[in-house]
Amino acid sequence: QVQLVESGGGLVQAGGSLRLSCAASGRTFSSYAMGWFRQAPGKEREFVAAISWTGGDAFYAVSVKGRFTTSRDNAKNTVYLQMNGLKPEDAGAYYCAGTSGGNYGYVCYSMESTDFASWGQGTQVTVSS
Repeated sequence: QVQLVESGGGLVQAGGSLRLSCAASGRTFSSYAMGWFRQAPGKEREFVAAISWTGGDAFYAVSVKGRFTTSRDNAKNTVYLQMNGLKPEDAGAYYCAGTSGGNYGYVCYSMESTDFASWGQGTQVTVSS
């Protein structure tokens, strides 16, 4: 498994942007498909986006499609989530997660957190209206 550390969260006004980063340790990062999830207080953790191990394919939840973009730099062992047009309902703790690269197609279908084995500690995003 890889160790994951998120950063980049903060307070932003509605309509603003943030870029989250997730740094991974371990030489196997490039073989992992990566996902982003978020969790608001009192709500279940929900899928946001996933990216294939090559970075050539990405998949998004309907609620963020067209506003969020995930990318990765395997040379830097880092995955990113660029969030534009933020809304108050986007607020919450954001987590990156890793799974075997071969699972990418499946996790895009399931969008379940239980299909990811490695997790970061989360970074908080607050959106003011």
